[in-house]
Amino acid sequence: MNENNINENETGKSNFIKDIIREDLKTNKNDGVVATRFPPEPNGYLHIGHAKSICLNFGLAAEFSGTCNLRFDDTNPSKEETEYVDSIQEDVRWLGFDWEDRLFYASDYYEQLFDFAVLLIKKGKAYVCDLTADQMREYRGTLKLPGKESPFRNRSVEENLDLFNKMRSGEFKDGEKTLRGKIDMSSGYIVMRDPVLYRIQRTTHHRTGDAWCIYPMYDFAHPLSDAIEGITYSVCTLEFENNRPLYDWVVNEAEAAHKPRQIEFARLNLSYTVMSKRKLLELVTKNYVSGWDDPRMPTIAGIRRRGYTPESIRDFAERIGVAKADNMVDIALLEHCLREDLNKKAQRVMAVIDPVKVIIDNYPDGQVEYVEAVNNPEDENMGKREMPFSKELWIERSDFMEVPAKGYFRLSPGAEVRFKHAYYIKCVSVDKDSSGNIETIHCTYDPVTRGGWSEDGRKVKGTIHWVSAAQAVTAEVRLYEHLFIKENPDDLAEGEDYKANLNEDSLKIVENVFIEPFVKDFKAGDRFQFDRTGYFCIDKDSSEDKFVFNRTVSLKDSWGKTANKSA
Repeated sequence: MNENNINENETGKSNFIKDIIREDLKTNKNDGVVATRFPPEPNGYLHIGHAKSICLNFGLAAEFSGTCNLRFDDTNPSKEETEYVDSIQEDVRWLGFDWEDRLFYASDYYEQLFDFAVLLIKKGKAYVCDLTADQMREYRGTLKLPGKESPFRNRSVEENLDLFNKMRSGEFKDGEKTLRGKIDMSSGYIVMRDPVLYRIQRTTHHRTGDAWCIYPMYDFAHPLSDAIEGITYSVCTLEFENNRPLYDWVVNEAEAAHKPRQIEFARLNLSYTVMSKRKLLELVTKNYVSGWDDPRMPTIAGIRRRGYTPESIRDFAERIGVAKADNMVDIALLEHCLREDLNKKAQRVMAVIDPVKVIIDNYPDGQVEYVEAVNNPEDENMGKREMPFSKELWIERSDFMEVPAKGYFRLSPGAEVRFKHAYYIKCVSVDKDSSGNIETIHCTYDPVTRGGWSEDGRKVKGTIHWVSAAQAVTAEVRLYEHLFIKENPDDLAEGEDYKANLNEDSLKIVENVFIEPFVKDFKAGDRFQFDRTGYFCIDKDSSEDKFVFNRTVSLKDSWGKTANKSA
């Protein structure tokens, strides 16, 4: 974790991208315009790393009174789907950002991009090549050896124009020809060694259908789409740093009216997580997870379903800052941001995950009374609720110990504890099954301790939660852990596969969990703190007949404790 980034943001210091923009504004560069964009490829669901980029690009526009476009760089129809387009828009909105009327697609510009390519051909800066993909790799050279020129590199402008138009009209097979930039086969940047600008691909596009059989490459369409939209700052992650010379070459040689500046920042690497779209797709398609929105996935859809809040993600993005060098961020910080937000917002309820029955022998049969409970001690405006209390209740099995260990202050034979919001309870006996397992705990209660306080001033050390058996909602609870057991799942020895680091215990399903009836009035996505257990949310799999809860995060905060000690 790069603690310097956190400290800079917490003390109000700027990140280096903001410094660049401020300097440009001082000199009135770009006529004082700040225009950014978030340009995803619609070939998968967005993940937490994209959330950092979304927060950065929309945040820069907001801070400097600029604009931020949402643009889909949809140049590879074989991997793109409308499902991904829809999910991306939902994710950006959920994070709290609005592109207003500035929703664009690279496919909006296909005709303009074709014209830009024709201009390059006319300038002698592009040519049609017949080399296969394997031959191009062979001709490209290495970091130590220069590449070789294609035998088709010196075709005339007229021949190239004719061939390119025939490519468009469908006269060649897929892969038979490409349009390549004519740059420098000896460049130290391999990306500048006559990169492919267009390829033939007969694939139906999710927006343009079969209108085109040639498609621009990302490295051609992306910078020109930025230029067409008047983007001033093309903010991207570090893996595009080596592509910057090509980005600038395309914009300059195509004589675009606007010249965006590409600025790279460190991508988000999160512990116990993979961020590769290819790997996330593999996890989905090979059923290692239940889908893109599986709550164990780092996708925005997954963390939203798990119960994360958009405010916690924005807070996390702000705290990790914007760095120039890649680093690994501890997932405990993300969970800390979430706990801080949920602690202020989450409705408190009582739930018993591993139940054992308690019968209060001296409580009147058939009687039900209601005790008052605070909904959230952090926010008095959330009010109070009434909880049913009766003769038979459920408590956590771990809250009873027949032979208590030293320092154990919960329920045990002869010991008295406080049932939260209710009464003092004392264990008098237990019932066991034939195997010696405890089935029922018999207790007595003290009627003068209603509300959980004694009129005679006596005190107890233990307080436990409970749920009235007759009124309890029966639910399924899904307990989630990290999807990977290794801090860096991509740190692999030769021949190893990242999937070997999958956590076999990343999901535990618990049936017959008992929750106070208050939750009946809530819907999928609503979040709660189960007293003394953790934060949970109602899953979309819930129905009128069955409640399903996802554990969002436990109460234990390793990051918060570490931060407090450091302070």
